[in-house]
Amino acid sequence: MKHWSFKTNVGFVVFDIWGDYAHFRKYYTTSSPLTFSIPPRTALIGLIGAILGLEKDEYLAQMTKDKCDVAIRILTPVKKVRMGQNLLNTKDGYWTPIARSGHEPRTQLQFEYLKDPKFRVYFGCKDSVIKENLLAKLSKHKSIYTPSLGLSELLANFSFIEESKVNEILIDTDFLEIKTILPIDIINNLEIIQPGRKFFKERIPTEMLPGRVVTEYREVIYEAEGQPIKAKLRSALVLENNDVITPL
Repeated sequence: MKHWSFKTNVGFVVFDIWGDYAHFRKYYTTSSPLTFSIPPRTALIGLIGAILGLEKDEYLAQMTKDKCDVAIRILTPVKKVRMGQNLLNTKDGYWTPIARSGHEPRTQLQFEYLKDPKFRVYFGCKDSVIKENLLAKLSKHKSIYTPSLGLSELLANFSFIEESKVNEILIDTDFLEIKTILPIDIINNLEIIQPGRKFFKERIPTEMLPGRVVTEYREVIYEAEGQPIKAKLRSALVLENNDVITPL
């Protein structure tokens, strides 16, 4: 069972992120890169690290799961498009602007992108300095590095919503309407028949060590239109704004 990092009356920073396109590359794709339907936890702490101005190894060390909790909610329907993208051909260890025998200067791949994605992020951290720094940056709409949605070319916008305290930590719940992405391993019972809702499952990375070695994956369920999911859970958090969330 998840041992939450937080007690009641501790605040989560709530903010929205969005952009024209996003690409969170699935780890098992190579020649035709596919994207996760949601940003994995590893991508979210990277985005938060960019806002705070933390280097890669810094945010990976300072925002591990035992120190920070991150939950995410889908705000716009999941839409995917595919587009050809020209890449420089450096397969032989060099690039040349002129085609040579057996070496074309460019290669084209079909990339899958999320179109018009928007998500709500819930971020809580034991380190009050990190949390207060994030609050200050978000409230002024400022960042140290430019935040992006998976790839550096896919710029992200963001907007501070609120700080909301944890009112309750629920264990072995009755049926609840959960607004965030739902890890499968905390589900006791899922109400299968929920008219008008489309459920999908993905396996996403949730923990990464400095050196960019993934140490944990979790299977999650999401509703493609961003609708709440009704389920009985082993554990959940209820915020003072009445959002029921399940950190990844």
